[in-house]
Amino acid sequence: MVKAIVFDLWGTIVETGVNPSPSKQVKYFLRVNAPFSDFILTFEHSFMTQEFESLKAGFENVVTDFNLRLPEFVYEKLVGMWNKNTILSKMYPEAEEVLADLRKSGYKIFLLANIDKFSYDQVKEKFKLEEIFDKVYPSFQTGLLKLNPESFNKILEENDLEAKDLVMVGDSVDSDIKAAEKAGITGILLDRNNKREYENKIISLDQLKEQLK
Repeated sequence: MVKAIVFDLWGTIVETGVNPSPSKQVKYFLRVNAPFSDFILTFEHSFMTQEFESLKAGFENVVTDFNLRLPEFVYEKLVGMWNKNTILSKMYPEAEEVLADLRKSGYKIFLLANIDKFSYDQVKEKFKLEEIFDKVYPSFQTGLLKLNPESFNKILEENDLEAKDLVMVGDSVDSDIKAAEKAGITGILLDRNNKREYENKIISLDQLKEQLK
């Protein structure tokens, strides 16, 4: 029986404030000539698994890891775009009510996010994340990205749960669903545009509770 649900943040609970996504824009600014699936692994590990004194310092670490050199004005564009994303971000209309109902129904709910400290501090306050969720697991604090099964094992161990007790809800097959399945946890894909073929899928968080039965 499912006792707890772990949610992704971006694209699941909160909608990004810029389009294309912030990470895709970083790839564009850096002119990285690699598939996005390869770029994102290095970028998120470099930028989102430790704390930096400033956003610029975080981007400098990314540039170093990609063995690049950037003029100062590009750093300014990166920082501006990254801040714009959190400023314009918004919670999906049904999210808060669904999360509150799940807690009222006895489920533990957790947030597992690949995110930097500066974005997290802003959205934490903006959306009261630490009040909505029982526990939050931002990658810059844990040092673990979702693709690392240890990120899920940490949740299981800290909350005295077994893999069968937990489900993962996210909008990415690779970084949310397959990542959870590597840890033996069932994944539920949130496909808001209903464009992907996946057996265990919902198109709105409103459908989640029925899926858990």
